[in-house]
Amino acid sequence: MNKQECFFLGKIVKKYSFKGELLVKLDTDEPELYENMDSVFVEVRNNLVPFFIESSQLHKSELLRIKFEDVDTEEDADALIKSNLYLPLAFLPKLDDDKFYFHEIIGFKVEDRNFGHVGIVKSVNDSTAQSLFEIDRDGIEILIPMNDEFISKVDKENKTIFVNTPEGLIDLYLEN
Repeated sequence: MNKQECFFLGKIVKKYSFKGELLVKLDTDEPELYENMDSVFVEVRNNLVPFFIESSQLHKSELLRIKFEDVDTEEDADALIKSNLYLPLAFLPKLDDDKFYFHEIIGFKVEDRNFGHVGIVKSVNDSTAQSLFEIDRDGIEILIPMNDEFISKVDKENKTIFVNTPEGLIDLYLEN
């Protein structure tokens, strides 16, 4: 299993007990969906290694307290702190038509109601306060906030996102 076939589930942030339990900060709006998993992939030295889960439960809403099989000591747990967790893409819940996962829309065309064809989504920048579409238009990067007010429709079948951006936003990137 490689990262391209998986999605980022969260990060091990600290130990919970001296018996090898760990706390995972989940990267999801619905942590309860991941409370009863059997296994997960842990990134260890750039490899995804399957770990089987002995027990897990939500802890303070967004943290998952997890006990892996064969991780029984503080030392075992220490070795996993700050590791990323992944699950296969098949485990992602299906979303309504206008909702999407970031990885799904890479390569989608972006059409603006006023401007017309904007370009192709090359990635999503979610490191800022507001996530941004990173769009390639013939080598020029255009950033459009992923804002419900701007997104008119997501046509998954035709791989197209229709947006309605404020007048002049796209032109800002094209002026020399």
